[in-house]
Amino acid sequence: MILIINLLFNVIYILILARIIFSWVRVSPYHPTWGPIMRFVYQVTDPIMIPIQRMMPPMGGLDFSPMIVLILASVLRSVIVSMLI
Repeated sequence: MILIINLLFNVIYILILARIIFSWVRVSPYHPTWGPIMRFVYQVTDPIMIPIQRMMPPMGGLDFSPMIVLILASVLRSVIVSMLI
């Protein structure tokens, strides 16, 4: 059970890191290869990221919500794993 939880959180980490990279490198959503990947990453991570983005005040064009989400996911992962042990 712990392996499944770790796998799930690792997938979330990778998708959030992919979202960060996509925000640095402007990829056309209509590109035949990268467009579908980018849309998938945003569709999966939007339900996690948007509530955090709404709570955070504007920071001069910088988006710190991925860092907050990664920290919260790490804490949540630790709590879940410790409850199962």
